[in-house]
Amino acid sequence: MCRNIKTLFNFDPPVTQEEVRAASLQFVRKITGFNKPSKANEAAFLDAVEDVAALSSRLLRSLETTAPPKNREEEAAKAKARAAERFGA
Repeated sequence: MCRNIKTLFNFDPPVTQEEVRAASLQFVRKITGFNKPSKANEAAFLDAVEDVAALSSRLLRSLETTAPPKNREEEAAKAKARAAERFGA
């Protein structure tokens, strides 16, 4: 999985549309290999980002869990600690 795509489900406060779109953009970049598409591919690229964002939003709304929502700050601190351990920073 691309390191820049973050888990978006079951957080307090809930995920925003901007976060969903950012993750969708990273996903489309990953599968196309384009950081920025050429003019010839730009429309298809942007359509794909919007489609992935719409489907992701629909998925996130339909998921159910009995687990309590995760705290964003706590999860960010855990991720930072894992990165420090992994990369020795």
